[in-house]
Amino acid sequence: MTLVPVSRIDADVAIVGSGFAGSLTALALLRRGRRVVLVERGRHPRFAIGESSTPLANLLIEELSDRYDLPRVRAFSKWGTWQRAHPDVACGLKRGFTFFFHQPGAPFPDDADRRRQLLVAASPHDEVADTHWYRPDFDRALAEEARIEGAVYLDMTRIDRLRHEGDCSILEAERDGQSVRITAGFVIDASGPRGFLHRALRLEATPPRWLPPTQALYTHFEGVERWDRLRSTPEPPPYPVDDAAVHHVFPGGWIWMLRFNNGVTSAGAALTDPLAAELGAVEGAAAWSRLLATLPSVAEQFRSSRAVQPFVHAPRVAFRSARVAGATWALLPSAAGVIDPLLSTGFPLTLLGILRLVDLLERTSPGRGRDAALLEYEQATLAELDATERLVAALYATMNDPPLFKRLSLLYFAAASFSEAARRLGRPELAPGFLLHAHPTFGHELAACASIAASAPQGSARRALDARIDRAIEPFDTAGLLDRDRRDWYPFAAADLLASAAKLHATPDEIVRLLERNGLMTQERQS
Repeated sequence: MTLVPVSRIDADVAIVGSGFAGSLTALALLRRGRRVVLVERGRHPRFAIGESSTPLANLLIEELSDRYDLPRVRAFSKWGTWQRAHPDVACGLKRGFTFFFHQPGAPFPDDADRRRQLLVAASPHDEVADTHWYRPDFDRALAEEARIEGAVYLDMTRIDRLRHEGDCSILEAERDGQSVRITAGFVIDASGPRGFLHRALRLEATPPRWLPPTQALYTHFEGVERWDRLRSTPEPPPYPVDDAAVHHVFPGGWIWMLRFNNGVTSAGAALTDPLAAELGAVEGAAAWSRLLATLPSVAEQFRSSRAVQPFVHAPRVAFRSARVAGATWALLPSAAGVIDPLLSTGFPLTLLGILRLVDLLERTSPGRGRDAALLEYEQATLAELDATERLVAALYATMNDPPLFKRLSLLYFAAASFSEAARRLGRPELAPGFLLHAHPTFGHELAACASIAASAPQGSARRALDARIDRAIEPFDTAGLLDRDRRDWYPFAAADLLASAAKLHATPDEIVRLLERNGLMTQERQS
């Protein structure tokens, strides 16, 4: 009989998964003096998607970095500081959200009224722009940061069993042929949907309540042509349309395109089940070619491209765990549920969850107080996933109706921009919950408008819905979203935020200081 040595590790918190979420959680806990072990089943760098940040996500990185004294992490919150502090970590420039609406089989129509376009700027210039995270580099950088800060980092580690002894969790694992026993007071799952704790605890998965079943097909490419080099516009757009999260929308699905500064473009499609079956999505590259054949203007962009990773077919995108937390464990939002990448909601949802969970572990001890706090954490996580799913489901239902899709999407942009401004002013109580879902009026109206839109209203019912969406947006519109003269191109303008001071319970001087403090003052205001 061969005796296999056992490595024993004692920790306050064990975190399973060393992607950005697990590593950020580890860094925050380490700064509060916790002993942390970070367990990874693979090895960095690795291919991953979930790549596009938003202004709110970047603000949450700033908040987390400031709260836990992580200046090197804070530099990742903006394009400009990222390029200066971490030029070796690839990323992409994201100036906004670009939507183009296609009719299968037809070239994209350019028209003066921009009826098949929606451009929403997120920043006034590159220095303070958002980013796309090239996850092989980004995840590796954060995991290394956690290791340097003192986390016990175990990669290529397979956890075989989770059991409990008293108030402790015991993780029995194997690494390099050696048994590893990890004893921890608390276990956090950052391993993604259908991850470690979901399997180990045999948690129930709940089907989507509103979203249709969807599949995904994706990879990374080189040689993808820019849209703005193939097509010209009579007026300059509010930002370069390719320096954004680009969405090519068509009935039954959409294609994303995210460009990185290393020559790689992330591209993929999210498809409803009927369209995925029609295209044979399970066949990977062949299905991608069939999809592009229906979208001639998008196909132009990929004419000279090549995939640099094998295609991945995900037979089911959406996932929800029925449980999110227990007395000695919790799932981060990224492990608790995935809705769809359509509105780049995954990062802010996860970062909000990290801030809540680390704060919870700081201020509570094992027992009833912690149990109650964990129940609140679970309820908040599930409620935010609900709000996100409602809106995304309504957008899927209106992909063949660009005017209604665009109007509905403004609910998201209103909630996101208002929440960002409120938090930057130090008034987060004005924006309770992701997508303002916990706000006494907006949350209800978002759910109601999404429900009505999904029923495809016509005639007077459609006009009533349009008016109701506008009424829901107006008290929270800090970005000029109701200005129809902009014809669905929305630049970032300091004047819009200044005009909204009263909505944010602020004075014009407070707004000016906010703009100056965050590098958001636009050129026309400065002059």
